[in-house]
Amino acid sequence: MLISVRIIAGTLRSRSLQAPAGLATRPTSDRLRETLFNVLAPRIRGAAFLDLYAGSGAVGLEALSRGAERVTFVERAPAALAVLRGNLAKLGLTTGFRIQTSSVGAFLRRLPAGQAAGFDVVFLDPPYDAAQEYEATLNLLGKAPAGLLAVGALVIAEHRRKERLEDAYGSLERTRLLEQGDASLSFYAGRVAVAAE
Repeated sequence: MLISVRIIAGTLRSRSLQAPAGLATRPTSDRLRETLFNVLAPRIRGAAFLDLYAGSGAVGLEALSRGAERVTFVERAPAALAVLRGNLAKLGLTTGFRIQTSSVGAFLRRLPAGQAAGFDVVFLDPPYDAAQEYEATLNLLGKAPAGLLAVGALVIAEHRRKERLEDAYGSLERTRLLEQGDASLSFYAGRVAVAAE
């Protein structure tokens, strides 16, 4: 069963998308996406955006609509991939994105050959019931090899409000927590090294 969501703003504003129903590939609600992109507005134009556990692609497609230079979708579930590809086709998008059909862990451990790194914004939204994915993915990002994350990159995790994430994972430190309904957005940035005097 599919449900309908929409792109909120940008060049693709009000275009509808399909998303699989259910918690396994639960789409980020329109309201929460709007909150997320209101925060990201100053940094989205021209950004390299990484959409982990992409599902229908709603978050990455919102980033493209709002001017991201490139979006990399990482998803391995066949049903979600079919919906993601269908959404891209429905929107007539043929450039500005890349789809990686692997697990998030495998992708982060070994960027595919020829993959440009330097992601400015990373969004992750694993299935709510896969709590171990948050810790594993945030730890990988916090220990990411040089070049995966751009200087000043922002990592955002969507999670259940009652699911508390750590304040730090490797070099990543939580800078903001937004709560809306049953969902939360945890924002992480790399720790800034303080020069010795």
